[in-house]
Amino acid sequence: MDRPPVSENYRIIFTGPGVAELQAAPLPRPQDNELLIRTRVSLISPGTERAFFLGLPNTSRQYPQPSGYSNIGEVVAVGAQVQGWKPGDRVASAAHHAAYVTVEAAKCLHVPDALPDEPACFFNLTSIALQGIRKARVELGEAVAVVGAGLIGLLAVQLARLQGALPAVSIDQDPQRLEFADAIGVDAALVAGDDLAPRLAELCDGEGAAVVVEATGHPDAILTALTLARPFGRVVLLGSTRGETDHVNFYRDVHKKGLTLIGAHDSARPRLESTHGWWTQHDDRRIALQLLARRRLQVEPLITDRFAWQDALMAYETLQSWSHTALGLLLDWTR
Repeated sequence: MDRPPVSENYRIIFTGPGVAELQAAPLPRPQDNELLIRTRVSLISPGTERAFFLGLPNTSRQYPQPSGYSNIGEVVAVGAQVQGWKPGDRVASAAHHAAYVTVEAAKCLHVPDALPDEPACFFNLTSIALQGIRKARVELGEAVAVVGAGLIGLLAVQLARLQGALPAVSIDQDPQRLEFADAIGVDAALVAGDDLAPRLAELCDGEGAAVVVEATGHPDAILTALTLARPFGRVVLLGSTRGETDHVNFYRDVHKKGLTLIGAHDSARPRLESTHGWWTQHDDRRIALQLLARRRLQVEPLITDRFAWQDALMAYETLQSWSHTALGLLLDWTR
């Protein structure tokens, strides 16, 4: 049986490369425009959080720093100027891993009643994958290949299929990761190797994919993505690349093939108003919650580990070891 909710505040802080600490912290008080939220469950982002945790290239490498940005909680108190929220409401936000957080109410979203806490906490990673698929402008019947069977890649391939991708193909160099792809029902799951391009072409009417989504963040995977795209195709750089890519010949790999390269970092969005193919972060998060509530996406098969908040450091040990059988890591703050 669950224990009573945490009555004191604790948070996870990165204090140096590869060093995470569970620290006691003051109980925050909401400003007039904020909500005080008691966290129920939060999701560790295995790509981005690991990169900042270890201080990989293209991260700030500034410590100490908080961690986490996928938080499902319950409203405890409401600021004086806040409308539309009340204590007891379930709330989705990009708050850090902590027992209690304060968040500007305008940046929070109501969790649909039909959506349990655990799948709900995938809303933010779904939003990140969604903006990449939107920017690709996938048309019904186009072949889409997603390189990388991590959380972002597996969400992206499902979203591409919803957009009309045919086939929707998941690619990874690790067969264990592709077991997750099979579990969510991709059209094909291919192990990366020297013969990858012809194997993909067989699935795509003899050519490469119309859209290739790079979702690993590994510099070498960008060259793979360029190779797999058909002439006049689009390559979406969805993963946050941790380093520089060598041996790209832009004349051979991009120019002669007529490829379009699309930078799809989550920050590359309109701030105030959504438009075709370019939605605001808030709107994509709202749609992500609705897709999850209506079970248009499968995320339960992607949950591999659950940790009580007291054991949070064990989760980061798992993250640091880069276990290929660990994917969705959840932190339970209710016990």
